[in-house]
Amino acid sequence: MSQPNPSPNSETVQQIPFKAETRQLLEILIHSLYTNREIFLRELISNASDALIRLDFEMLTKHDILDPDAELAIRILPNKEEGTLTIQDSGVGMTRAEMDENLGTIAHSGARAFIEAARSQNRSLTDVIGQFGVGFYSAFMAAEWIRVESHSYQPESEPAAWTSSGADTYTIEPSEMKERGTRVILKLKEDAKEFLEPYRLREIVRHHSDFIPFPIYIGEEQEQANRQTALWRQQPRQVEAKEYDEFYKQFTLDPEPPRAHTHMVVDAPVQLYALLFVPAGGERNMFSPRHEDGLKLYARKVLIQDYCKDLLPEAFRFIQGVIDSEDLPLNVSRESVQNNRLMTQLKKLVTGEVIKTLKKLADEKPEEYIKFWETHGIHIKEGVATDAADFDNLASLLRYRTNLKTAEWSSLDDYIQRMPEGQDKIYYILGEDERSVLYSPHLDAIRKQNYEVLLFTDPVDSFVLLRLTQYKDKPLANVATAELPNVEEEPQTGSETPALSESQVNDLIERFKQVLGEKVSDVRKTERLSDSPARLVDPEGTLNPEMQRVYRMLNRDFSAPKKVLEINPRHPILTGVEALEPDHPLAHAVIEQVYEDALLVEGIHPEPASMISRIQKLMEAALKK
Repeated sequence: MSQPNPSPNSETVQQIPFKAETRQLLEILIHSLYTNREIFLRELISNASDALIRLDFEMLTKHDILDPDAELAIRILPNKEEGTLTIQDSGVGMTRAEMDENLGTIAHSGARAFIEAARSQNRSLTDVIGQFGVGFYSAFMAAEWIRVESHSYQPESEPAAWTSSGADTYTIEPSEMKERGTRVILKLKEDAKEFLEPYRLREIVRHHSDFIPFPIYIGEEQEQANRQTALWRQQPRQVEAKEYDEFYKQFTLDPEPPRAHTHMVVDAPVQLYALLFVPAGGERNMFSPRHEDGLKLYARKVLIQDYCKDLLPEAFRFIQGVIDSEDLPLNVSRESVQNNRLMTQLKKLVTGEVIKTLKKLADEKPEEYIKFWETHGIHIKEGVATDAADFDNLASLLRYRTNLKTAEWSSLDDYIQRMPEGQDKIYYILGEDERSVLYSPHLDAIRKQNYEVLLFTDPVDSFVLLRLTQYKDKPLANVATAELPNVEEEPQTGSETPALSESQVNDLIERFKQVLGEKVSDVRKTERLSDSPARLVDPEGTLNPEMQRVYRMLNRDFSAPKKVLEINPRHPILTGVEALEPDHPLAHAVIEQVYEDALLVEGIHPEPASMISRIQKLMEAALKK
């Protein structure tokens, strides 16, 4: 492997050994990662862009800067005769000490994390180099040696040069570089000479770095290769759909296109550019460069925050994108940006736009919205439960299955449109899962009226119901506790089970009380049941079922009140029990089973498997009979 030219001032050259993790990392990069090697240029351009952004920020408050009139730009210079490729920027540059810290020790834990990934991941690691803060070293995939010359923006600083061939050591020495910024010189390997072709360099820049906010010039002719203007600052009518998808892919490394996007250009009441995306997937891609929630926040094209969490409600943390405002003060600190009053206006605009986008998706592409709901519905529910400002709009985005449409998702508006004449409430039922709740005895009376019931089976639904007490003047009512029309008894025929007398009913209630004892607070008859033998309800004066579920989720030590068992004396099982002798063992077993069936359907049975032996005995008795 050839070496860079030695320094004329060899006495000032300092040979410094790499740390162990760095040597391991370089070994991987030099000998292992050859697929998609072009990403080294993406990483070097990204580093150059970061240096320019930092300088742009420094220039807001500092005036004593080296080469203050130098253009903020990136230059890529191929030299076929020498076999070298140079990437130069006019950014903040580095002092000798900064060069040693930034290039000599890598990203500390980043090197170790990358090495672990290299050993455990079954995919090309070239896609994730930047994730671990080791992007600069990807250049060793294509270079025999690298020389970095840099001159800090601080006028009193001295330029320095860092050189390494990827072996055990690197050198740092003085440099004769006069201009501000950093120059990275790569001596390309023989099989990497494609990166000396201008057309190939332009291709790579346009694919990976088209939206870098500074001009990228290629060759001695200084031809600009990137569009430079950030996509979000263009007029939406000038941007094609595929450009949005390409930007999203670059932004997130998500292989799937976004479910939806919105492009905002607002002049009043505040000036705002925004490009927001609704991801198709529910979880962040583990290889995404966006490793936190939050939006990229720019002030006049200067990056202020990489992960701003103050521009959307917490429930919308799944949204990805960029916000840029001319009105946000350039000198606002990252710590105080959330206290800026302008942020409140921006948040209102951005939140409204996200809701508008989701409603448009629901109206114009209902099948796509259902896919969104099945992935991100939990966030909408969270928003309904916590966001007072946009409560009504968020409630319209809710989707639920119902007892009459178990295979479909329905909005609250869909439900209201299907309500029969005379129904004045939106009925719902709480349960643990959609299948078991359909067998709930609380639905008996509703079934007779053919009313539709929303199935609230998600744990967060209890929190939603603390806020969602009515929708468009229609109150929401729990079928377990709501006042419902009594089930009208149909005329009995010869095949019907004879009704029990009042004394027989009272005797049946006493038998239930004796068998169940302290397991229930009371036993009483009810006219609400038709198809079910019994149901469990809460005693008067206790917390409603919604609050009980909330307390159970928030407090593990919460003890639910003992239930009241309501029985249906017309049901064949109970008339059969009444016909048995009080001390008949089968009667005791049936009463226990009726009670535990009610526990099971409520989702509060502490040990369902304990019923197996009793059920087997009941089956044996039925077969003998």
